Amino acid sequence: MTKQYFKRRWDESRGDEFDMWGEATYYFAVGDDGLLARQVEVYQSGPTLSYGPDRPEDRFGFLGHIRLDEVEDWTPWAITQSEFEAIWAIEQ
Repeated sequence: MTKQYFKRRWDESRGDEFDMWGEATYYFAVGDDGLLARQVEVYQSGPTLSYGPDRPEDRFGFLGHIRLDEVEDWTPWAITQSEFEAIWAIEQ
């Protein structure tokens, strides 16, 4: 079961062949175990990508394999479940 949701903008490019997509806003749904359960990436000038249990990766990227709480405090980027589900529903 998912218990936390976050939204964070990254002002850095991908640094790969899809660099022209520009900067991205990431949405994360974090499970009870602290691992990413679902993820949406909305790029400035490119596609929107989504990853989860049914699609953990594709040729553009993958569902992150980290515990966000081990990287830093994500409290400032917390969002509601409704906000996450709204962006997730667009991509499904």
